[in-house]
Amino acid sequence: MSEVREPRLFAYEKLGVWNDARSLVVEVYNLTRSFPKSELFGLVAQLNRAAVSVACNLAEGSARTSAKDQAHFSQLSYSSLMEVSCLLTICADLSFISPDQLPSLRSSIANLSARIYKLRQTQLSRSESSSTRAKPA
Repeated sequence: MSEVREPRLFAYEKLGVWNDARSLVVEVYNLTRSFPKSELFGLVAQLNRAAVSVACNLAEGSARTSAKDQAHFSQLSYSSLMEVSCLLTICADLSFISPDQLPSLRSSIANLSARIYKLRQTQLSRSESSSTRAKPA
């Protein structure tokens, strides 16, 4: 069966790391569906919002014109990812997720964090090279 591809209109849609972040959002939302209803406005909302922020900050950063601004939003994305990691650990501590679910989630987070880090390093490198070209001799 062939995969149906959506047309890409925006730069962030070409980023593999953004697509990985989208996958994390789906994974987190699916996971939080089974959480206690008493956590709907607590951990569920915070965890879902943090996961969405990972992808949204990558998208917002891609719309910035300077590499330095792009790197800033990649850093925000990374920070949100660390929030997701922390919240998942807390959810495991509270037995909202089973101990065997956490390693897979942490592996996904580790892979995504490495990709965000690499993207940010590339952006910072571009920022530094453009700032050295812009300086008059």
